[in-house]
Amino acid sequence: MNLRLLAISGAVFLSACENVPAPYAPPEQRQPFENFPPYRVNRVVEMGDAGAETSFVHDIQGSNGTWRWTGKHPELHVFLRTNQMLHYVIDFSIVADTFKVTGPVTVTFLVNGHVLDKITYKAAGSQHLDKPVPENWIEAGKEAIVGAEIDKPWISPGDGAALGFVLTRMGLRQE
Repeated sequence: MNLRLLAISGAVFLSACENVPAPYAPPEQRQPFENFPPYRVNRVVEMGDAGAETSFVHDIQGSNGTWRWTGKHPELHVFLRTNQMLHYVIDFSIVADTFKVTGPVTVTFLVNGHVLDKITYKAAGSQHLDKPVPENWIEAGKEAIVGAEIDKPWISPGDGAALGFVLTRMGLRQE
């Protein structure tokens, strides 16, 4: 009987065993995103994007789908991890109805208070500027202020509102 009890106990003991895998190494640790080297930076604010307003500093008005009216001096802020090979980018339109009143307008393009360019537009229509920004104008890991200033905004005879141009997008991108 002891032999039989021993055989039954052995069978129970062997059936209760489980094949446990050997200990394994923890997964490889990855570098956090904030420490990744910045390969390409694109901080261009599209006026139709949800949350675009969070980047506005001043003189960018309303919500009209993919564009917005500006005042005399629209500005927005963007956060950049690098100051290397950046380009100021803006797409805007000079509206024919306002141009009939103002005539040719000069638009000054600014990055952190520095004048990047100044262009006189002698006709209404869509405009695009994409121009390199000197590295020493921007501090990596900090916000930058990009903007434009129109010399002659259109002044509404009804309420005195100053309208500059129609802004589609503005910001900085890395080449």
